[in-house]
Amino acid sequence: MTLRRALAVRWAALLAAAALLLAGALAQAQGLAPIPALDSPVVDVTGTLDPSARQRLEAQALALQQRKGSQLQVLVVPSTQPEDIAQYAVRAFEQWKLGRKGVDDGVLLVVAKDDRRVRIEVGYGLEGAVPDAIAARVIQEYLVPRFRAGDYAGGIEEATAALVKLIDGEPLPAPMADHAARERRGGGDWLVALVVALIVAQVARGLFARAPSLLRGAVGAGAAGGVAWLLSSLLLVGALGAAIGFFLGLATLPAGRYARDRGWGGYGGWGGGWGSGGFGGGGGGFGGGGWGGGGGMSGGGGASGSW
Repeated sequence: MTLRRALAVRWAALLAAAALLLAGALAQAQGLAPIPALDSPVVDVTGTLDPSARQRLEAQALALQQRKGSQLQVLVVPSTQPEDIAQYAVRAFEQWKLGRKGVDDGVLLVVAKDDRRVRIEVGYGLEGAVPDAIAARVIQEYLVPRFRAGDYAGGIEEATAALVKLIDGEPLPAPMADHAARERRGGGDWLVALVVALIVAQVARGLFARAPSLLRGAVGAGAAGGVAWLLSSLLLVGALGAAIGFFLGLATLPAGRYARDRGWGGYGGWGGGWGSGGFGGGGGGFGGGGWGGGGGMSGGGGASGSW
């Protein structure tokens, strides 16, 4: 056999071996239990939970997300075989990307009903609130007794309520909805601050009508700028208020106008005008914009159990 032919045979053997390994890997991957689509805080492909239980669990998860930003997910499947439930939970967690990106504050409760196995998988950002030992206690104290009695809904509700309580005690970044609401309120605050500053500047101008214009401007700037800053907590808005007060103070006041308007009485039309329609909205949920992961990752922590 020539050297060239020997090399060709060797390469063919290596390629055949690689093909067999690849085929085996593909076969194993195709044999893994599927991860369902994430479309709700409660994904139950077994039909174990009745509609009322699902509704309570969904409401609890949505309230937690709006309040803390964390994502609590329940997954009920028949089996995770051939994987162990811990491996399956990590795979589901990573595929769904539970929790917020960079915060990693997701928690996944997996129930493999036919395997009689349960797993609590915890995101990295919540490992302080739900350490492995606590996750194991939640399983043993809430899930196992209820599951043995056939009360799956009761066990899941009690366990998730315990997890919510633990998460509520953990300091976490505020939800994006809170930031957005604060920004909307802040936008209204600076506008209100400038309008009030204008009123204060007008009053100061009237009170110091006989004073030199520079003094009126200085008083108006101090009063209007101070009020604008106090109402908005923004230096820029305070500076704008001061500018309004200063230039309004420099302007000439027509003789007798302040007396005719009787001071504050001349501005009586402002009452009741500030009741805005509120700033509704906030956190999303799955009813309108869909329920999905936020880019979080599993920390590998948690606990598994059997019943």
